[in-house]
Amino acid sequence: MSLTPEKIIQLHGFNNLTKTLSFNMYDICYTKTKEDREAYIAYIDEQYNADRLTQILTHVSEIIGAHVLNIAKQDYVPQGASVTILVSEGPVVEVPTEHFEESPGPLPDSVVIQLDKSHITVHTYPEYHPHEGISTFRADIDVSTCGEISPLKALNYLIHSFDTDIMSIDYRVRGFTRDITGHKLFIDHEINSIQNYIPDEVKELYDLIDINVYQHNIFHTKCKLKNFDLDNYLFNLEKDKLSEEEIETITGQLQREMNEIFYGKNMEWEYEGVDHD
Repeated sequence: MSLTPEKIIQLHGFNNLTKTLSFNMYDICYTKTKEDREAYIAYIDEQYNADRLTQILTHVSEIIGAHVLNIAKQDYVPQGASVTILVSEGPVVEVPTEHFEESPGPLPDSVVIQLDKSHITVHTYPEYHPHEGISTFRADIDVSTCGEISPLKALNYLIHSFDTDIMSIDYRVRGFTRDITGHKLFIDHEINSIQNYIPDEVKELYDLIDINVYQHNIFHTKCKLKNFDLDNYLFNLEKDKLSEEEIETITGQLQREMNEIFYGKNMEWEYEGVDHD
Protein backbone atom coordinates (compact mmCIF):
# COMPACT_ATOMS: atom_id res chain seq x y z
CA MET A 1 0.00 0.00 0.00
CA SER A 2 1.44 3.33 -1.03
CA LEU A 3 1.31 5.88 1.77
CA THR A 4 -0.42 9.16 1.01
CA PRO A 5 -1.40 12.23 3.06
CA GLU A 6 -4.30 11.98 5.50
CA LYS A 7 -6.50 14.16 3.28
CA ILE A 8 -6.45 11.25 0.76
CA ILE A 9 -6.60 8.37 3.28
CA GLN A 10 -9.83 8.69 5.25
CA LEU A 11 -9.22 7.81 8.89
CA HIS A 12 -11.58 6.40 11.47
CA GLY A 13 -11.22 9.17 14.04
CA PHE A 14 -7.99 11.13 14.25
CA ASN A 15 -4.42 10.10 13.54
CA ASN A 16 -3.18 8.49 16.76
CA LEU A 17 0.23 7.29 15.60
CA THR A 18 2.94 8.38 18.03
CA LYS A 19 6.05 9.72 16.29
CA THR A 20 9.11 10.47 18.39
CA LEU A 21 12.29 12.25 17.39
CA SER A 22 15.20 11.95 19.83
CA PHE A 23 18.00 14.42 19.08
CA ASN A 24 21.20 14.06 21.12
CA MET A 25 24.04 16.52 20.56
CA TYR A 26 27.53 16.67 22.03
CA ASP A 27 30.04 19.49 22.36
CA ILE A 28 33.60 18.52 23.31
CA CYS A 29 36.22 20.89 24.70
CA TYR A 30 39.74 20.77 26.17
CA THR A 31 40.00 22.44 29.57
CA LYS A 32 43.53 22.24 30.96
CA THR A 33 42.97 23.00 34.63
CA LYS A 34 40.26 22.33 37.20
CA GLU A 35 39.46 26.05 37.17
CA ASP A 36 39.04 25.95 33.38
CA ARG A 37 36.75 22.97 33.63
CA GLU A 38 34.56 24.73 36.20
CA ALA A 39 34.54 27.86 34.03
CA TYR A 40 33.45 25.80 31.00
CA ILE A 41 30.56 24.30 32.96
CA ALA A 42 29.51 27.79 34.09
CA TYR A 43 29.72 29.04 30.48
CA ILE A 44 27.55 26.19 29.20
CA ASP A 45 25.03 26.65 31.98
CA GLU A 46 24.71 30.31 31.01
CA GLN A 47 24.55 29.69 27.25
CA TYR A 48 21.97 26.92 27.54
CA ASN A 49 20.00 27.89 30.61
CA ALA A 50 16.34 27.01 31.03
CA ASP A 51 15.13 30.31 29.55
CA ARG A 52 17.15 29.90 26.33
CA LEU A 53 16.13 26.26 26.03
CA THR A 54 12.50 27.30 26.44
CA GLN A 55 12.89 29.69 23.50
CA ILE A 56 14.34 26.89 21.35
CA LEU A 57 11.55 24.46 22.21
CA THR A 58 8.91 27.14 21.66
CA HIS A 59 10.25 27.60 18.12
CA VAL A 60 10.06 23.82 17.68
CA SER A 61 6.39 23.90 18.67
CA GLU A 62 5.82 26.63 16.06
CA ILE A 63 7.54 24.54 13.38
CA ILE A 64 5.36 21.51 14.07
CA GLY A 65 2.26 23.68 14.40
CA ALA A 66 1.46 23.01 18.05
CA HIS A 67 -0.26 25.11 20.72
CA VAL A 68 1.73 25.36 23.96
CA LEU A 69 -0.38 24.27 26.94
CA ASN A 70 2.15 24.26 29.74
CA ILE A 71 5.87 24.91 30.28
CA ALA A 72 7.91 23.46 33.13
CA LYS A 73 11.55 24.54 33.33
CA GLN A 74 14.37 24.17 35.82
CA ASP A 75 18.03 25.18 36.17
CA TYR A 76 19.78 22.64 38.36
CA VAL A 77 22.52 22.98 40.97
CA PRO A 78 25.38 22.40 40.42
CA GLN A 79 24.76 22.20 36.65
CA GLY A 80 22.32 21.37 33.88
CA ALA A 81 18.79 22.39 32.95
CA SER A 82 15.50 20.83 31.85
CA VAL A 83 12.43 22.08 30.02
CA THR A 84 9.19 20.21 29.27
CA ILE A 85 6.47 21.68 27.06
CA LEU A 86 3.05 20.08 26.72
CA VAL A 87 1.38 20.92 23.41
CA SER A 88 -2.02 20.25 21.91
CA GLU A 89 -3.50 20.12 18.44
CA GLY A 90 -3.57 23.30 16.40
CA PRO A 91 -6.32 24.52 14.08
CA VAL A 92 -6.37 22.66 10.79
CA VAL A 93 -6.28 24.98 7.78
CA GLU A 94 -4.86 22.59 5.20
CA VAL A 95 -2.50 19.65 5.34
CA PRO A 96 0.60 20.75 3.37
CA THR A 97 1.66 17.77 1.28
CA GLU A 98 5.33 18.76 1.37
CA HIS A 99 5.41 17.71 5.03
CA PHE A 100 5.01 14.10 3.92
CA GLU A 101 8.18 14.34 1.82
CA GLU A 102 11.66 13.47 3.08
CA SER A 103 13.17 16.95 3.13
CA PRO A 104 14.59 19.36 5.73
CA GLY A 105 12.13 21.47 7.68
CA PRO A 106 11.93 25.25 8.10
CA LEU A 107 14.15 27.56 10.20
CA PRO A 108 11.73 28.23 11.99
CA ASP A 109 8.49 29.08 10.22
CA SER A 110 4.92 28.57 11.30
CA VAL A 111 3.35 25.35 10.10
CA VAL A 112 -0.32 24.83 10.85
CA ILE A 113 -1.14 21.16 11.26
CA GLN A 114 -3.17 18.87 13.53
CA LEU A 115 -1.48 17.55 16.67
CA ASP A 116 -2.68 16.03 19.93
CA LYS A 117 -1.23 14.39 23.05
CA SER A 118 2.22 15.77 22.28
CA HIS A 119 5.22 16.98 24.23
CA ILE A 120 8.69 18.42 23.72
CA THR A 121 11.48 18.01 26.28
CA VAL A 122 15.13 18.91 26.70
CA HIS A 123 17.68 17.93 29.34
CA THR A 124 21.31 19.12 29.43
CA TYR A 125 24.32 17.30 30.86
CA PRO A 126 27.54 19.36 31.22
CA GLU A 127 30.38 17.27 32.66
CA TYR A 128 34.14 16.85 32.64
CA HIS A 129 36.74 14.12 32.92
CA PRO A 130 38.30 14.06 36.41
CA HIS A 131 41.89 13.92 35.09
CA GLU A 132 42.42 14.20 31.34
CA GLY A 133 41.25 17.77 30.71
CA ILE A 134 38.21 16.84 28.61
CA SER A 135 34.88 18.59 29.17
CA THR A 136 31.67 17.72 27.37
CA PHE A 137 28.20 19.10 27.02
CA ARG A 138 25.28 16.91 25.99
CA ALA A 139 21.73 17.98 25.26
CA ASP A 140 18.92 15.44 24.80
CA ILE A 141 15.79 16.68 23.04
CA ASP A 142 12.66 14.61 22.46
CA VAL A 143 9.83 15.74 20.20
CA SER A 144 6.85 13.40 20.46
CA THR A 145 3.69 14.02 18.46
CA CYS A 146 0.37 12.46 17.55
CA GLY A 147 -0.80 13.94 14.25
CA GLU A 148 -0.03 14.07 10.57
CA ILE A 149 3.29 15.89 10.62
CA SER A 150 6.54 14.13 11.47
CA PRO A 151 8.62 15.77 14.22
CA LEU A 152 11.58 15.24 11.87
CA LYS A 153 10.57 18.58 10.37
CA ALA A 154 12.03 20.20 13.51
CA LEU A 155 15.42 18.52 13.05
CA ASN A 156 16.94 21.15 10.76
CA TYR A 157 16.17 23.91 13.27
CA LEU A 158 17.53 21.87 16.20
CA ILE A 159 20.81 21.26 14.38
CA HIS A 160 21.16 25.00 13.79
CA SER A 161 20.35 25.80 17.44
CA PHE A 162 23.43 24.07 18.92
CA ASP A 163 27.16 24.02 18.24
CA THR A 164 27.41 20.31 17.57
CA ASP A 165 30.46 18.06 17.22
CA ILE A 166 28.49 14.81 17.35
CA MET A 167 24.80 14.09 16.80
CA SER A 168 22.89 10.92 17.58
CA ILE A 169 19.38 10.98 16.12
CA ASP A 170 16.58 8.44 16.56
CA TYR A 171 13.11 8.40 15.01
CA ARG A 172 10.40 5.89 15.79
CA VAL A 173 6.72 5.54 14.93
CA ARG A 174 4.63 3.63 17.49
CA GLY A 175 1.10 2.35 17.66
CA PHE A 176 -1.35 2.41 14.78
CA THR A 177 -4.33 4.27 13.41
CA ARG A 178 -7.23 2.96 11.32
CA ASP A 179 -8.80 3.95 8.07
CA ILE A 180 -12.58 3.89 7.70
CA THR A 181 -12.51 0.22 6.65
CA GLY A 182 -10.72 -0.77 9.87
CA HIS A 183 -7.40 -1.38 8.08
CA LYS A 184 -4.49 -0.54 10.41
CA LEU A 185 -1.81 1.97 9.39
CA PHE A 186 1.45 1.58 11.32
CA ILE A 187 3.09 4.56 9.60
CA ASP A 188 1.53 7.35 7.56
CA HIS A 189 4.48 8.64 5.55
CA GLU A 190 7.32 7.22 3.50
CA ILE A 191 10.76 7.37 5.12
CA ASN A 192 14.04 5.94 3.89
CA SER A 193 16.53 7.64 6.21
CA ILE A 194 16.76 10.42 8.78
CA GLN A 195 19.57 11.80 6.61
CA ASN A 196 16.98 12.97 4.08
CA TYR A 197 15.76 15.46 6.67
CA ILE A 198 19.24 16.96 7.10
CA PRO A 199 20.26 19.68 4.59
CA ASP A 200 23.00 18.72 2.12
CA GLU A 201 25.27 21.53 3.30
CA VAL A 202 25.11 20.12 6.84
CA LYS A 203 25.67 16.50 5.76
CA GLU A 204 28.82 17.57 3.92
CA LEU A 205 30.35 18.58 7.27
CA TYR A 206 29.84 15.20 8.94
CA ASP A 207 30.70 11.53 8.69
CA LEU A 208 27.37 9.72 8.94
CA ILE A 209 26.23 6.23 9.91
CA ASP A 210 22.71 4.88 9.38
CA ILE A 211 21.13 1.97 11.28
CA ASN A 212 17.52 1.35 10.23
CA VAL A 213 15.00 -1.35 11.09
CA TYR A 214 12.41 -0.59 8.43
CA GLN A 215 9.96 -3.36 9.32
CA HIS A 216 9.62 -1.92 12.83
CA ASN A 217 9.71 1.77 11.83
CA ILE A 218 12.93 2.42 13.76
CA PHE A 219 15.51 4.78 12.26
CA HIS A 220 18.90 5.89 13.60
CA THR A 221 21.58 8.24 12.29
CA LYS A 222 24.89 9.26 13.88
CA CYS A 223 27.00 12.22 12.72
CA LYS A 224 30.57 13.30 13.59
CA LEU A 225 32.33 16.39 12.27
CA LYS A 226 34.84 15.52 9.53
CA ASN A 227 37.29 18.39 9.93
CA PHE A 228 39.23 18.80 13.17
CA ASP A 229 40.63 22.23 14.02
CA LEU A 230 42.25 22.26 17.46
CA ASP A 231 41.59 26.00 17.86
CA ASN A 232 37.86 25.24 18.01
CA TYR A 233 38.30 22.92 21.00
CA LEU A 234 40.53 24.93 23.35
CA PHE A 235 38.93 26.73 26.29
CA ASN A 236 40.93 29.59 27.83
CA LEU A 237 43.96 28.33 25.92
CA GLU A 238 45.74 29.34 22.70
CA LYS A 239 47.26 26.85 20.30
CA ASP A 240 50.32 29.00 19.53
CA LYS A 241 51.31 28.84 23.21
CA LEU A 242 51.43 25.04 23.17
CA SER A 243 54.43 22.86 22.37
CA GLU A 244 54.25 20.32 19.54
CA GLU A 245 54.12 17.55 22.12
CA GLU A 246 51.21 19.24 23.92
CA ILE A 247 49.37 19.74 20.63
CA GLU A 248 49.78 16.06 19.76
CA THR A 249 48.63 14.91 23.21
CA ILE A 250 45.61 17.22 23.38
CA THR A 251 44.59 16.38 19.82
CA GLY A 252 44.76 12.68 20.67
CA GLN A 253 42.65 13.17 23.80
CA LEU A 254 39.95 15.12 21.95
CA GLN A 255 39.78 12.79 18.97
CA ARG A 256 39.61 9.73 21.19
CA GLU A 257 36.76 11.33 23.17
CA MET A 258 34.86 12.11 19.96
CA ASN A 259 35.38 8.61 18.57
CA GLU A 260 34.32 6.95 21.82
CA ILE A 261 31.09 8.94 21.86
CA PHE A 262 30.46 8.38 18.14
CA TYR A 263 31.08 4.62 18.22
CA GLY A 264 29.70 4.10 21.72
CA LYS A 265 32.68 2.27 23.20
CA ASN A 266 35.90 2.91 25.11
CA MET A 267 39.10 2.92 23.09
CA GLU A 268 42.72 2.33 24.02
CA TRP A 269 44.77 5.45 24.69
CA GLU A 270 47.49 5.88 22.06
CA TYR A 271 49.38 8.84 23.49
CA GLU A 272 51.74 8.89 26.44
CA GLY A 273 52.64 11.68 28.80
CA VAL A 274 49.13 12.90 29.48
CA ASP A 275 49.01 15.89 31.82
CA HIS A 276 46.64 15.06 34.69
CA ASP A 277 46.59 18.66 35.95
